[in-house]
Amino acid sequence: CLELYRVAERLRQRPGVLSTSILQGFPYADVAEMGSAVIAVTDQDENLAVEIAAELSGALWNERTQFTATALDIDSCLNEIKHLQGRVCLLDMGDNVGGGSPADSTHLAHALVRRSIPKAFICLFDPVAVSAAGEAGVGGELTLSMGGATDALHGDPLVARVRVEGLYEGQFSEDEARHGGIVNFDQGRSAVVMIASGLTVMLTSKRIVPWSLGQFACCDLDPQDFEVLVAKGVNSPLAAYASLCSHFIRVNTPGVTASDLSGFDYRSRRRPMFPFEPTMWWQA
Repeated sequence: CLELYRVAERLRQRPGVLSTSILQGFPYADVAEMGSAVIAVTDQDENLAVEIAAELSGALWNERTQFTATALDIDSCLNEIKHLQGRVCLLDMGDNVGGGSPADSTHLAHALVRRSIPKAFICLFDPVAVSAAGEAGVGGELTLSMGGATDALHGDPLVARVRVEGLYEGQFSEDEARHGGIVNFDQGRSAVVMIASGLTVMLTSKRIVPWSLGQFACCDLDPQDFEVLVAKGVNSPLAAYASLCSHFIRVNTPGVTASDLSGFDYRSRRRPMFPFEPTMWWQA
């Protein structure tokens, strides 16, 4: 992908060219306009604009197979982290909150509990669970149903015996450069609970993007206390977590933002379109 942007910059520097742009597209929008595109703007020279756009789109097409990334399934990821030294961030691609997911997918949570992976962390949107934890109070123990409330696609609720570690208002700020440029965050009333397997669950009453480590501080948590952290995103958490984690693993979890696009029932997109119809051909 970086090489494609180098091509765009080289073309932009040609005389008469004002700008070149690459629109990667948003594959989770099932509309006729879905797909990648390029834009070339010139100084009132339509022929040059067409020429530049054709060359840039041709470069995009020629490198199309480089953009069909693969991601590991949950079990493969958990097998891999056993051999890694340093803190690991598991990127929950199927529940990418910034992409429009529900923030309550439990697929990774179930797997972490099932394997009794210690010092693990996950955040789940579940206002009902927050209320139940609040009623139990700090230090209270209860059997709690967490997450998995949106639909079956994002997993069944995680039901476990938990200890309530803390209750919080869930507001925090970020003064470093982070994805989206957001400064003030509000995840609503929040609860932190601990499961005996070693999983710490942060429960929020508002959906929250994992774009700031201030999320931990507002709930009296130190992210360095964890060895495995789940961040519900793909690229957006990297700015915040880069100084914390030695390894980032993108996990192909089920969900409305899953990386495996072949599982979606598109009804409005154009056909043919690569990579869905891999043998198609296109020319500028």
